[in-house]
Amino acid sequence: MIRPIRTALRRARRLRKVPQSEMSNNQPAKKKVYVETTVVSDATARPSKDLILAGRQILSREWLETARRNYELYTSFLVHRESLQGDAEAAARRLSALTTMQYLEADERAFALSDRLIREKAVPKEYPDDALHIAIAALNAMDYLVSWNFRHITNAQTIPLVKRVCEASGYRCPEICTPQMLQEGDD
Repeated sequence: MIRPIRTALRRARRLRKVPQSEMSNNQPAKKKVYVETTVVSDATARPSKDLILAGRQILSREWLETARRNYELYTSFLVHRESLQGDAEAAARRLSALTTMQYLEADERAFALSDRLIREKAVPKEYPDDALHIAIAALNAMDYLVSWNFRHITNAQTIPLVKRVCEASGYRCPEICTPQMLQEGDD
């Protein structure tokens, strides 16, 4: 069971942060998307018997396939850490899906913004990792943050609060949406 995780971790170590100079060429710039853990988990999970979850899984798999061509996809240490949890084979599938994404760093500014999101009640204090996902995406000027986390990230009531805190901190908040919402704009 440990072997699939080790293989995926070796692949993940090969990820590197791409300098801005390497991103520019004569083609129009692709939009940048931070892919949160729930999307990767759903895309790589075994098919669910629950119809709603099964639909999300299909949408996530399809979105990831097309998104790799249409967007610059990014992940972070936090997505990697969360992807390691649970069943070893499932963790290996999640980590494998992350290997094609660029890796974002988090510094003290990300943790400070995360703390502010919690302090100003944009994200509940019991979910600091959710605040950190948002902070990493905002600090790295992502155009979108895709997530299936409807409680604390992709939530119509919390998004305005998150945007307000990000903007008051001097950062543009990415558009927070589900893969389905972003996919419908690709047509």
